[in-house]
Amino acid sequence: MTSHDEHLHAGHDHAGHQHAMHEGHGDHSGHAAHGAHGAHGAHGGAGVNAMAASATLHCLTGCAIGEIAGLMIGTAIGLSTGWTIVLAVGLAFLFGYALSTLPLLKSGLALGAALSIVLAADTLSIATMELVDNLVMALIPGAMEAGLVNVVFWIAMMIALSVAFVAAFPVNRYLLQRGKGHALTHEYHGAEPVQEGFRRYIPAFSSGALAAVIFAFMLGGLAVSAAAELGDDPAPAGQMEMQGH
Repeated sequence: MTSHDEHLHAGHDHAGHQHAMHEGHGDHSGHAAHGAHGAHGAHGGAGVNAMAASATLHCLTGCAIGEIAGLMIGTAIGLSTGWTIVLAVGLAFLFGYALSTLPLLKSGLALGAALSIVLAADTLSIATMELVDNLVMALIPGAMEAGLVNVVFWIAMMIALSVAFVAAFPVNRYLLQRGKGHALTHEYHGAEPVQEGFRRYIPAFSSGALAAVIFAFMLGGLAVSAAAELGDDPAPAGQMEMQGH
């Protein structure tokens, strides 16, 4: 009897030990799963940030092209400051939409479908960028009236576009997290380009390349303006006296 009871007791202890090991293993698995989930969440956050930065840079490039083109045209044809701003904002939207539409057309979408997606994806981002950009330009003394051949204009434009990028980034991130904004166009950007008809002639521009071109253009404008202002400086007093003699 005693040995039988001892055998049952030993079996019970062994089963309890196995149960405890199983519970410990369950806790460990849950902890590992939690860690994996946390790592996945962190990776997902980084991915959203990268996509938001790319989307914001894409919009910024279109806005910069449109604004500079509008200001150049308005200045060339003698428009008032108000109408020049209207033209610049209109072209900013136009170029912003165009840069987002081209990749969709190249992926095979029809023009109407591509435009409807782009209007839904980019409008809030471009509107935020234009609002902030023009507000900053208006707050910088003399920026709006400076003209294209003026250092103040180009420095103000760089500051305004930088602030606009910072303002539009959280907007794009918010939209991406909810499957809106550039999330609507993201699936088409990785599609195999269609090499038929007019689509094979559609250029493929990366946002980084476009941003580099715009940055170089703005630096060029700043350099030309600085050179023009230095050239307009009056001669030193000693040189003027020598010319008088």
